[in-house]
Amino acid sequence: MKTPEQARLFALHQLDLLDTLPSESFDRITRMASQLFDLPIAAVSLTDVDRQWFKSRVGVDHWQIPREKAPCAQVSDTSGVVVITDMLASRYYRDSHLANSGIRFYAGAPLTTREGYTLGSMCVLGTEPREITKQERAALCDLAAMVMAQIELQHAFGRVDPLTGLANRGQFDEDLQDLALDAPGERRVALFTEVVEPSQLSALHRTMGPAFLDELTRVSARCLQDAIGGESKLYHLGGCQFIHLVAADTDADMIDHALCLREALMSLESAREVPVLVRPVVGIAAFRLGEKAAFDILRSALAASLDARQMGAGAGAFSAALDEHFQRRIMLLSDIGQALESDDELYLLFQPRVSVATGICHGAEALLRWHHPVLGEVSPEEFIPLIENTPMARPLTTWVVRRAIHQAALWYRQGRWLRISINVSATNLEEADFARRVLEALRQARLPADAIELEVTESALIGKGRAAASQLEALIAAGILVAIDDFGTGYSSLSYLHELPANIVKIDRRFITHLGEDARTRILVGSMIRMAHELGFSVVAEGVESEAAWRCLARLACDEIQGVLIAQPMAPQDFEAWWGG
Repeated sequence: MKTPEQARLFALHQLDLLDTLPSESFDRITRMASQLFDLPIAAVSLTDVDRQWFKSRVGVDHWQIPREKAPCAQVSDTSGVVVITDMLASRYYRDSHLANSGIRFYAGAPLTTREGYTLGSMCVLGTEPREITKQERAALCDLAAMVMAQIELQHAFGRVDPLTGLANRGQFDEDLQDLALDAPGERRVALFTEVVEPSQLSALHRTMGPAFLDELTRVSARCLQDAIGGESKLYHLGGCQFIHLVAADTDADMIDHALCLREALMSLESAREVPVLVRPVVGIAAFRLGEKAAFDILRSALAASLDARQMGAGAGAFSAALDEHFQRRIMLLSDIGQALESDDELYLLFQPRVSVATGICHGAEALLRWHHPVLGEVSPEEFIPLIENTPMARPLTTWVVRRAIHQAALWYRQGRWLRISINVSATNLEEADFARRVLEALRQARLPADAIELEVTESALIGKGRAAASQLEALIAAGILVAIDDFGTGYSSLSYLHELPANIVKIDRRFITHLGEDARTRILVGSMIRMAHELGFSVVAEGVESEAAWRCLARLACDEIQGVLIAQPMAPQDFEAWWGG
């Protein structure tokens, strides 16, 4: 995250003012400042990393001075007016570069952007001590505002999209700020129009080329502007995405307006103005001026458009309930890093796996749980799918592997031999050093390789191809067992089975739950078990909940079972008590 000073410097450099040629528009203001204050020196001073650079100056020949002990730097640091009536009387500034150059008086007002970043100062300087009146202070601030207006004017092209000629995202942000000042609390509605679905846009870019997309964007912009008329300002956000604001009174008005826009865009296709199918959607988000930041309004309107497209509707209003769901997902993604560092959020439970023939427990599956400090207990079915395709998948799996191996090692040294199963995501199998890290964790714990088992889904194995197979083959060669989890739910399961580098097949619970009650399921499960055995796999049935299912699996020669009939997932101390009993 940027520090405030880094953010300020970034804003300054983005304006591309430093080390540019003189500009009469700025020089006119500095001359006016010199005349108004009857002082020999005036400057538009920009505070860079280690210097004060003058975009405009009167009364001096040099273009910059060191930032150290420069009063303009103080203006940038404080974002306030700085007045030094006599530099030689100042304990801080009396040995500064300016004081050593003969300057005695300084007054500077901040040059502040709309976002609140102070770029430097509009300053006046003199060679004699003097005071400054209240009116002079106000005049200096006005001059600073004139400089900022000139800066914004010069960079107005940065607020206009050159492709469509429409205002862009930056201008949308600024206009919202102005509206909030003029009419705070008034209701507005943002309408986010997406002309082409992003996935289709990517395909068009590849097949038709960027020139085609440029023309599609221009045609769409003209169409929307004609449909909106002069009542609203249209902004181009990028690609084929646009937004504008209206002052609608009712939800019905909003939907009607949105559907009219969509019909106008759809007519482009029938009029053959565009040679592709366009399927626009319009997202609607109501808000009150000044109560929401621009990025929140954009996010809400975009979310509404995504929901509308997913539901097959042409337009849709923002749903707080749906948004709460997505905000929860965002919270989980952002908080997992803290959870990995905490001692009391993530934890493992262990569910026993027993032999069908003897009922003896030879293994247990380590199951990850998360007690979130705000949300409470979060189901792994909710947070694991979110995390496994993000950069946090690696540290999360590392955490699970290390904790599971640590617990297995404790039991091993107590004379309790138990194979612990650990779930691994598809993302982990793409890590070139995954096998090495697992083996290193075993070595550090002084635990035999056959004391753990890695579970990976069939779809992960098939989808990752040779990279995944290489990792698993290295683990198997070291003595670690590999299980195919959720078997039967992925690809053409039995036809792929002989290709997978694994030792164990775990039949998914959806085939097992009603096994004792359904003849067709019994036939299917029996076929899975026979085929797996013939190919040299051991078979585990997950989700066993009834004695009838156990008896059926025994008749079908299943090797092991796991489920609530045996025991619920348990904390280590509870597992030990169950195991000992």
